[in-house]
Amino acid sequence: MRLPSARGPVTSLLFERLCGAPGAPFPAVGVAGGLDDDDLQLALFTCYELHYQGFDEVDDRWEWDPALLRFRATLERWFEEALRAAVPRPEPMPPREVREALFALTSAAEGPSVAAYLQREADLPTFREFVVHRSIYHLKEADPHTWAIPRLSGGPKAALVEIQADEYGGGRRERMHAELFRATMRGLGLDDSYGAYLHRVPGITLALSNVMSLFGLHRRLRGALLGHLAAIEMTSSLPSRRCSTGLRRLGADEDTARFYDEHVQADAVHEQIAANEMCGGFAAAHPELTCDILYGAACALELERRWAEHVLGCWRGGTGSLIGERVPA
Repeated sequence: MRLPSARGPVTSLLFERLCGAPGAPFPAVGVAGGLDDDDLQLALFTCYELHYQGFDEVDDRWEWDPALLRFRATLERWFEEALRAAVPRPEPMPPREVREALFALTSAAEGPSVAAYLQREADLPTFREFVVHRSIYHLKEADPHTWAIPRLSGGPKAALVEIQADEYGGGRRERMHAELFRATMRGLGLDDSYGAYLHRVPGITLALSNVMSLFGLHRRLRGALLGHLAAIEMTSSLPSRRCSTGLRRLGADEDTARFYDEHVQADAVHEQIAANEMCGGFAAAHPELTCDILYGAACALELERRWAEHVLGCWRGGTGSLIGERVPA
């Protein structure tokens, strides 16, 4: 993956520094912006990406450069402030109530359904556009939540490992969810290389990925990371079924739809493990962090709602939801 074009003063400064040798100082920069701010979200995504696959033209030593970490901390403060403004902090509760609170939170989630639109109305270019958005996370699916494994112990750790093992295909490359998604991209005539469409996705799409990395890379937010994963697992089975139906309506073959077929079954199982053994067990061991678990889940749901409003608003208005022209057919 290569660095994309800058989208404002923050990414302009960041990319200029990253193309040089590590150790260069970062001047103080005023950062402001909401959850959908292109400049802020791309800058933060770029900083986080150095902990994943990195960029071709960026020296790997930048990953732990002190000046860059201070710069990233400024971006994170703004991101966390935007999250707090959008998502009310839940009240602490007894650990035994966390499971039911998660089910209540996810079942009450409201907002436009992208999956229902894809199932019944979307044409092929629109479905391809959806897959481009999702590629930012699905090509590294499970990686952000894996940061929690060394930060847990006992039953919650075992539960997370059980979920992640399925995400990574039980050790079989062809069954890894990221690989299944690559097959979906190829079946739709898209470039399946990692980060190929980073330059096309808007800030709100990047925020979906950034919140996982924020929670995953900070031990203090490990409860939020578990709640985030639980919310994903508890709300993805039905949308995956709808996406699978929509793909077949548009003539997709089995290989192209297999990613969504896999999630219909896997996530129905994972939601119970995530809510009970993982989050319930973590809450029992850390009762002071029950509100963090619910906060992480609420952040996942709110960002997804905002992303859905963006893409559906564009599609129903007759415009593309990506930056630039629509993905070629």
